[in-house]
Amino acid sequence: MSEIIKAVNEPIKSYRSGSPERESLQAKYDEMASQNFDIPLIIGGKEIYTGNTENCVMPHDHQHVLATYHKAGETEANLAIDTAMQAWKIWSKTSLEERTTIFRKAADLLQGSWRDTINAATMLNQSKNAFQAEIDAACELIDFFNFNAQYAEQIYTNQPLISPEGMHNSLEYRPLEGFVFAITPFNFTSIAGNLPSAPALVGNVALWKPASSAVYPCHFIMQLLKEAGLPDGVINFLPGSGGEVGDPVLKNRNLAGVHFTGSTETFQHIWKTIGTNINQYKTYPRIVGETGGKDFCLAHESANIEELVTAMIRGAFEFQGQKCSAMSRAYIPRTIWKELKEKYLTELETIKVGSPRDFTNFMNAVIDKPAFDSITKYIDYAKNADETELISGGRYDESVGYYIQPTTILTSDPLFKTMVEEIFGPVLTIYLYDPADWDSTIDLVDLTSPYGLTGCIIGKDKEAMSHAKDRLTHSAGNFYINDKPTGAVVGQQPFGGSRSSGTNDKAGSELNLQRWISIRTVKETFDTPKDYRYPFLEKD
Repeated sequence: MSEIIKAVNEPIKSYRSGSPERESLQAKYDEMASQNFDIPLIIGGKEIYTGNTENCVMPHDHQHVLATYHKAGETEANLAIDTAMQAWKIWSKTSLEERTTIFRKAADLLQGSWRDTINAATMLNQSKNAFQAEIDAACELIDFFNFNAQYAEQIYTNQPLISPEGMHNSLEYRPLEGFVFAITPFNFTSIAGNLPSAPALVGNVALWKPASSAVYPCHFIMQLLKEAGLPDGVINFLPGSGGEVGDPVLKNRNLAGVHFTGSTETFQHIWKTIGTNINQYKTYPRIVGETGGKDFCLAHESANIEELVTAMIRGAFEFQGQKCSAMSRAYIPRTIWKELKEKYLTELETIKVGSPRDFTNFMNAVIDKPAFDSITKYIDYAKNADETELISGGRYDESVGYYIQPTTILTSDPLFKTMVEEIFGPVLTIYLYDPADWDSTIDLVDLTSPYGLTGCIIGKDKEAMSHAKDRLTHSAGNFYINDKPTGAVVGQQPFGGSRSSGTNDKAGSELNLQRWISIRTVKETFDTPKDYRYPFLEKD
C-alpha cells in the first residue's frame, strides 16, 4: 500500500461582515431560494420520478417551497437492493486506493466549488445560521471524507505480528457480504453524508434513506459524490417513509448492516425487526446507531461565571437545541445562582431569532410542524406546573416560520418532566443544588436520564472536577470539562454514546469503520506436512 495520507481538520470560515465568503454565501442562498428543484430517487445512477411527492420547505418561512422530492416505495426499494448487489460485485473488489481517491476528491470539491451550495442548502432547508452550516455541512463532512480515508489506510496496514518460518499469515479487509442501510437525520448534513459513505469507503454498497425534512441538502451531496467519481449503484438515494422503504429493506436477506442516526424509538424498532428476522439473513447484520440524549451541565461553585454562561447559551440554544448533544438540563450551585442568573438573562436578551439569511440572527426556526408542536407542549406544561418558573422565553410563533424563543425553566424538582425527557428544542431546565450535596448531585445527574450521550462539568476546583469525572464514567460517551457538551470534531473527539443513546461506535474514528469490515485471516504454508503422525505417537 502507498504511504498513508495524513488528514487535517478543515479550517472554519468566519463569515464576518464584508468578507468575501459571506458575500458569496449570501449570493448562493438567494440564488437557490429563487429556484424550485425536482428531486428524484437515484438508483444505479439513474434518476427515478415516482410521482408520489412531498415538498422541501424553509422552516423559517414554511410557505416557501424549495423543491419537490419523489418518494420511494417497496418497488423502488427492491430495485435499489438488486442494483446495489450488482454494484457490490465490482465495488467490493475495487482497491482501497481507488476508493479513497474518490472520497478525497469529494472533500476537495466541498472545500471549493461545492461549499456554498451545500452550506446554503443546509441554511435553507434546516434553518441553520451560516456558522452552524459551515461547521456542519462543510467542515465536518470534509473531515469525515478525509479522516475516514486515513483511518481505512491505517486499518489495512494492521497485519499479524508473527509469521513463523515456513508460513505467511495475513489479514484481508473485506466489506460486508450484502448492503448497508443508511438512515440519516435532519439535523446534521455531515452525518447524513457520512452514514452511507463511511461503509462505502471500505467497499460496501449502501441504500440511503434521508430524513424527510432534510432531503434537499442530501440531494446535492449525491450530486457532489457523482462528480467526485463514485460509481453508479454504490450509494442509492431513497427518500420516502420509514415504513414503505424501511420495512422491505430490513427484511431482505442481503441486509448486512444498518447505519442509523435518529430517534431511540425508531432504532429500537429496527433492532426488533432485525431480531425477528434473524434466521433469514445471509449474515448477521451489523447494527450501528446513535439516538437521543438528555445532555447535562454540572457546575461546581468554583466555576467561572462568564464561562458557564457562555457554555449554557451555546450548548442549549445553538441550532435551536436540535442537536443530540445539546445541553438540556443544568445543575447549578445555589451559592452562585444570583450572579449567574443576572449575567445569563442579560446575555439571553441580546439573542435574535429569525431567518438565517439575516446573519445577525443567532437562532432560527425549528425544523417542522411536528417538532414545533412537541417542543411547545413541553413549554406549556412547564408554564402550568407548580414546581417550575419560566425565567426566559416561553414564547413561540408559527405564523411564518417555526420560531421558538430560547426558553429557560427553573425547577425545584430534579425529576421534573423537562429534566428527564428529551425535548430536542431550545429549552434548558435548571435545578439548583446545595454545594454541600455535591456527591449526591453527581449521582442525581447519573441516574436521572436513561441516556448516556454527552455532558459537561464546569469548575476550577481540580479535585472536584476529577471526582465528578470518575463518578460519571458511564453518564456520557462524550464528556467535556470546562466546555459546553456540543461541538465534537472529527479526528479530535470521536462521537457517540451508550445506554439509550446508541451503540457508541464513535463516528469520526477508526472504530466506526471497523464495523463495516469483515476480516479474513489467511495462512499460507510453504512446508506442508506430509505425514499425519506427531512425535508423541512414537513408541518408548
